[in-house]
Amino acid sequence: MSVGSALNAALRSAMQAAGLSPRQLAMRVGVSTKTIERWLADVELIPHARNREDAAQALGVDVEMRWPKSVAERVKIGADREIVRSYPYRSACPSTVWADLVGRANDELFFAGYTNYFLWTQQPAFAATLRTKVKAGCRVRFLVGDPEGEAARQREAVEDVALSVSARIRMTLDELEKMGAVEGLEVRTSAAVDAPSHIALSVFRFDDEALVTPHLARLVGHDSPLLHLKRYEPGGMFDRFAEHAEQLWTGATAV
Repeated sequence: MSVGSALNAALRSAMQAAGLSPRQLAMRVGVSTKTIERWLADVELIPHARNREDAAQALGVDVEMRWPKSVAERVKIGADREIVRSYPYRSACPSTVWADLVGRANDELFFAGYTNYFLWTQQPAFAATLRTKVKAGCRVRFLVGDPEGEAARQREAVEDVALSVSARIRMTLDELEKMGAVEGLEVRTSAAVDAPSHIALSVFRFDDEALVTPHLARLVGHDSPLLHLKRYEPGGMFDRFAEHAEQLWTGATAV
């Protein structure tokens, strides 16, 4: 028996075990019955990722069990493997991803966005979480822009939104001020000379993982792309962005 016929038989077997005909599975996945029949007939035909996930859920099996070739094609080598996932918009990254990264960090939390304000609006009890992290020995840093700086004013004119850059920065500073003096929590504003570089790129570090947002043209942060990175080797994607944030931190002013 060939690998292809075995895989087709496995998919057919899963459908039988789930009590689903091609038509019923097609309805669950949102594709045509002919599409399901093509999956059964052609092992080389790999469905789109969303369809694979929906089909696996309907069948009650792992995606990898039905389409193992799709896993092999996702294997990355070299610098590419440091890119865990990419999102066309920062807002497309689930808030649970942020919460999981914060929760797993033990040594280093570094929020080097220009405003950082959305952390308090999207993460429940964020201040309490930060206190817990600091108490456990995690270093927590916030690097924000100068709300009175020229870079903030210029960006406000570019974005032209109701919630201005300076207002968003002040929201962050106000929330941090409410926490009072917390040993292990550091706050700085980036230097005027570094402001253009800071406002153009947000780096959020969680130990050896990071979320990075390059800000596009006139778009606000949540409308710009986001990369989820994980460090695997010296001098890789993670290190390049981490070094960028560290350089901004070095020249920044303590609040």
